Amino acid sequence: MSVNKIVNITSTLQKIGLLFFVCFLFVSTGFAQLRKLTPAQEEKMRLKNERREKINQLIKQEEEGALIYQKQITQGIHINTDGWSVFYEKGKYKTITTTNLWWIEVGEHNHPKEERTPTASSAQGFIILSNYVYGKQNNLYDVKLGFGQQKLIGGKGNKNGVAVSAIYGGGITAGLLKPYYLQIQNPTTQRQEEIKYDNNDQLFLNPTIVLGKGSFSKGFSEMQFVPGGHVKGALRFDYGRYNEVVSALEVGLKATYFSKKMPVMLLNDEKSLFFNAYISVIFGKRK
Repeated sequence: MSVNKIVNITSTLQKIGLLFFVCFLFVSTGFAQLRKLTPAQEEKMRLKNERREKINQLIKQEEEGALIYQKQITQGIHINTDGWSVFYEKGKYKTITTTNLWWIEVGEHNHPKEERTPTASSAQGFIILSNYVYGKQNNLYDVKLGFGQQKLIGGKGNKNGVAVSAIYGGGITAGLLKPYYLQIQNPTTQRQEEIKYDNNDQLFLNPTIVLGKGSFSKGFSEMQFVPGGHVKGALRFDYGRYNEVVSALEVGLKATYFSKKMPVMLLNDEKSLFFNAYISVIFGKRK
């Protein structure tokens, strides 16, 4: 077979292949145009387009210097390195990047040396499993009222709505010391009792007679108030910046100071300054 014939055959095959490719594209496009969306799909697409357009409008307003929201109301939970707390927060937008905040927070501080000791006792033929913290003298709760600001430091104009803000502020703290009660089997009377630490109480520190911790309601009437203050600094990652619904994570540091040393654990040094790190989940709404 001559070279010219081979070239002609190759050229013909290329033309046939190109023709098939064009036909395939034409048929595929025709089928795509003939296929109709279901009402649910059309509604979903409509909402998606409306959402995209709304975000574009909000970004445009923000770039022109307008406040797209006036205030926010959030709540959440802090998981602290020394306990936990829940909070309620209100914010008022002052500028595009600055929001004034105030918050109220309620939580508990645990001592780093706390260790839960399991116990087992029997009552009416049933085995009751419990636990307690050996040597714990008081539960330390606190109520914080604080004021501060939220500063936008990253994410401006991000269409995904993710923004990074710095949170800082402080305020007053009310420390609440609640006696920690134990349930024991009194070796003298052989009766079950709930006791708290009373100076050099040998019963309280005798693990062989402890049945478990006392009831939660025990000790509230004996609660002591200790005034103090707190400061905090954090980074907040807002995943719904252009949504009316707030959805965010926050990581930060807090320092709480009380006007006297707080007796939480026996056999350990008392302290008045509590320093912790935390991570929190935040949800709420904007208006």
